[in-house]
Amino acid sequence: MDKALKGVKIIDMSRIQAGPSCAQLMGFLGADVIKLEDIAGGDNTRVDMAHIKGVDSVYYTIFNGNKRAMTLNLKSPEGTEIMDKLVKWADIILENFSSGVMDRLGFGYERLREINPGIIYASIKGYGDYGPYSSYKAFEYTAQATGGLMAANGLPDGPPMGTAAGIGDSGTGLHMAIGILAALRQRDKDGEGQRVEVAMQDGVVNLMRIRLIRSLSTSEPNVRGVVLGKTNIPHTFACSPGGYDDYVMIHLRGYMWETVLAVMGKEDLIGDERYIDEQARNKRPKEVVDIITSWTSTKSKYEVFHEMAAAGVWCGAVISPEEVITNEHLIAREMVVDVTDDVRGDYKMIGCPVKLSRSPVEVTRAPMYSEHTEEILTNIVGMAREDISYLKEEGVIV
Repeated sequence: MDKALKGVKIIDMSRIQAGPSCAQLMGFLGADVIKLEDIAGGDNTRVDMAHIKGVDSVYYTIFNGNKRAMTLNLKSPEGTEIMDKLVKWADIILENFSSGVMDRLGFGYERLREINPGIIYASIKGYGDYGPYSSYKAFEYTAQATGGLMAANGLPDGPPMGTAAGIGDSGTGLHMAIGILAALRQRDKDGEGQRVEVAMQDGVVNLMRIRLIRSLSTSEPNVRGVVLGKTNIPHTFACSPGGYDDYVMIHLRGYMWETVLAVMGKEDLIGDERYIDEQARNKRPKEVVDIITSWTSTKSKYEVFHEMAAAGVWCGAVISPEEVITNEHLIAREMVVDVTDDVRGDYKMIGCPVKLSRSPVEVTRAPMYSEHTEEILTNIVGMAREDISYLKEEGVIV
């Protein structure tokens, strides 16, 4: 069965997370992705946070599955000539270099269009290619800071806080994937490529829409930790046996309150004027917490989760990152998969969140450094073996 994006060809020049996560998602869906790296070691996530010396780190493998990899010195005449041929072959060039780098390499958008008028040039920047901040560099936490997330996150009386989720990087990668697919669809109609640009700050702001409702509709000052309305009652409650992550999230607002009481066997509190609505409960936050935890503390977080969820309550066990890897539901949905790797050793990997009924995903291992260089030069560029050997001697490839 053909994959949804079979025939789509991507040159992934990006590094770290935002670009690689985008290219990997496209690879999951069937695109032919070539990770193009420099001759000085390539993507530095190969070694960043590596737990085994000489072996690509999980930081690298988690964002670079379903790709091929090659090296190329773009500062050499031979490298430039090869890149010209790769651009002619490709549908998409993806990069997340600092502003101006692609132009200095001789492969800015106008040059790419000359080589291939149908090329889609996908560019990720911290603050975009225009605007007052456009020359500034950024990464995950600067995007969270300038996108409004940190000021909204944390305790009401505490400092701004970031979030562990890759909202700035992987969130931007998702936005870019949407932009690329839209550009491909438009090219199907008129045959022309275009530039697709996503700024990390913009991506964070887009994901902050629910939190920006207050700012757009009222003059109330920002209060950290508050989304819609104000509550003095926490969302998580302690469970047995009282470990670091033994908590459950329970939604208590609206009609959920009465359902929660019924599940806990506390029907006598239904209709009690002290807790009749959210305003009343906000006046007695400690009492409400005590009511809930007197029951949750006698059960595991999974017992609470299943009992509450079965009754229709919006509830979730607080699953730790370690538990995610072994979670039965995520394994059943192939969000945690086993990857075969004869070089690094088999390992578990995060799968594809997009499920297409006619395009099932097979997660493949991340490529080794320069693993497919000769294959690509032979089959795509059309080079002879002796010419490839010469390129190695001259330092054009590794």
